[in-house]
Amino acid sequence: MPLSRIALRSIWAKIDLMTTSATSVRFDEHTMWVELTDGRTLGVPLAWFPRLLRATPVERNQVELSRVGLHWEAINEDISIAGLLAGRGDITRSTEHAA
Repeated sequence: MPLSRIALRSIWAKIDLMTTSATSVRFDEHTMWVELTDGRTLGVPLAWFPRLLRATPVERNQVELSRVGLHWEAINEDISIAGLLAGRGDITRSTEHAA
């Protein structure tokens, strides 16, 4: 049975997501800007990533780019491109519950 157009688009979107990577990262006062291999630029609030928010400019600029994401050794931060594209911030934060 042949795949529908919708199924094919979904497959191609997943393949595209897996092959999109960062080419550069820069920061302004409140935002991390990530340039992607497909030409898009993502602007992500630093507030989504508390370690980056608290990091010095020197620490922020020590980013390592990989095929799947961004890594900062000095501040122990790893961010996936897939997570950024999905709109996810720091998922390691614990949530506080009122007792």
